[in-house]
Amino acid sequence: MTYEPLPAEHLSPLATLVDEVLGQVGYEMGAATEAIDDAVPGYGGLFDPATTSAELRRALETLSESKLTRPPAPEPTGDGFVLYVDGSSRGNPGPAGAGAVIVDAEENQLARLGRPVGSRAGNNTAEYVALQLGLSELLTRYEPHRVDVRIDSMTVIRDVWDGEDPTEPGVETYSEAIAVALSSISEHRYTHLADSDPNPADALATVGADIAAFGP
Repeated sequence: MTYEPLPAEHLSPLATLVDEVLGQVGYEMGAATEAIDDAVPGYGGLFDPATTSAELRRALETLSESKLTRPPAPEPTGDGFVLYVDGSSRGNPGPAGAGAVIVDAEENQLARLGRPVGSRAGNNTAEYVALQLGLSELLTRYEPHRVDVRIDSMTVIRDVWDGEDPTEPGVETYSEAIAVALSSISEHRYTHLADSDPNPADALATVGADIAAFGP
């Protein structure tokens, strides 16, 4: 099966290469980081300050040409899932990232996903991307009958579940893809997360924002 990369906002060439590697491994942040760290010569890595941009670029280009494979999807305990999503933007707008964690009915984590969103994107855009990322990978890997989306963005909740028109400029591509994805899941609902509620997707969104800040 051919996997099409998900759309992204403007990224630097270096951050774009990282996103391409992430796409090859199904946006599994851990698998991508491990592969990149192994490809960088010496003891450097994706976030090692001693690794130069040129070294990182060569490693990423090598990985892109090698056609990485996705890690096998863990077996879920049923056809019901929980999807945690979160977006992060420094400066709002600024370097932004998206994170998503897929959990089965027994709270087993099945996937930890992340990606850069854009070098100058808003928090709401990052939240949309996180939701599209999580739903896309959930449907790629499994056949979900039920999903509970746990999210802290009331803007996305109003737009997606309450049927309001998107209030964030430029998110129509994401909101339309989200609507199509949800239409293929028999039962879906959202749970609004307060700022104090734990969200395992938060750290992944932060890493995505770190990548989005890469340049040039």
